[in-house]
Amino acid sequence: MHWWIPVAAVVLAALAVTGVVRTAISDVAEHETLGLFNVLPSPLPPGPPGSIIRSERLLGAPDGAVAWRVLYHSTDLDGRDIGVSGVVVAPSRWAPSGGWPVVSWAHPTTGAYGRCAPSEALDPFALMAGLHELLAAGYVVAATDYSGMGANGPPSYLIGSTEGRNVLDAARAARALPDAHAGEQLALWGHSQGGQAALFAAQLAPTYAPDLHLQAVAVAAPAADLGLLLNDHRDDVSGVTIGSYAFDAIARVYGPSDPRVDLATLLTPAGAAVVPQIAPRCLLTDVGALHTIAEPAVGHFFAVDPATTEPWRSILSQNTPGSVPVRVPVLVTQGLADELVLPSATTALVTSLCRAGEPVTYREYPGIDHGLVGERTVPLLLPWLSEVLAGSTPTSSCTTT
Repeated sequence: MHWWIPVAAVVLAALAVTGVVRTAISDVAEHETLGLFNVLPSPLPPGPPGSIIRSERLLGAPDGAVAWRVLYHSTDLDGRDIGVSGVVVAPSRWAPSGGWPVVSWAHPTTGAYGRCAPSEALDPFALMAGLHELLAAGYVVAATDYSGMGANGPPSYLIGSTEGRNVLDAARAARALPDAHAGEQLALWGHSQGGQAALFAAQLAPTYAPDLHLQAVAVAAPAADLGLLLNDHRDDVSGVTIGSYAFDAIARVYGPSDPRVDLATLLTPAGAAVVPQIAPRCLLTDVGALHTIAEPAVGHFFAVDPATTEPWRSILSQNTPGSVPVRVPVLVTQGLADELVLPSATTALVTSLCRAGEPVTYREYPGIDHGLVGERTVPLLLPWLSEVLAGSTPTSSCTTT
């Protein structure tokens, strides 16, 4: 099976099971004005992380909900003030006295450049796994695009600290919208690339966002160990595509301050030739082109192993979650038919979390691939979140994993 088939399937699955009803007229009308909305003011007005730069109601919100697209302040891994785009969705019914708890959603890979942002899609809700169920259960959902996607900004693809801050500041942005009625309780939920982002957000929360009351983090097939992920796909199109997204971002983020970060020392000539062609393309809309471009470099993309060669080894390690305790309940799920994030990689993550004393609930799903594991997790996610937010600690899987 080609690697992009399960990824594209998640979009169809989301549209099929969420029960989101949208009109073509509102979709098209809002999409026509999106380019203007996501243009950041220059200079960027000052504001603390999570404060709103611009917000706008979305006409085509899911049934029983109200939604906004937002531009909000966040920071990159160096702490610089940046603008990030995203979407906030809230139940439209009467909110409880303390407000709705917030779930900050971290999306899977859609690409790495501006036009690939989920909020830029014709349906900006399509990739939010479990959105309908979360709204019905009484959650506000905040969904960042990540820096450099949607609004212009520094690259963020698999740059854990930037993604994590963007995820936390999306929750702050939700709380800054009075009509969202977002409360103090926060949970993080991410799939694939978003799993890495959510884990980093959980690590950063106590120091970066102590005003947010983080209660839980849930991840489906997370891109956890980046060196292992790349090595698992050294000889296929996935490795060339993910590698192009990742190392283009790494070179642009780390290269200006470290002359060793030179793609010519990491990639073969064939690999270096495809990176600038692949990096700006979107995963879900440029599938055929991505395969055509990547194919000639399959099997000889890397000149050296980035997992064992400096400075790449250290950079991948810095962007692999697990170095800082989370200390809140963690839900991890994995499809056993996943050909992108292999089950062995997720088992290694769970083992590491258990050894660190983290309270982990782990569930595997036979026959479920990478694209569908997010939606497949939702029936477990809802009661697990309810239990955690009520103050209980779910039974750990660590003694049986």
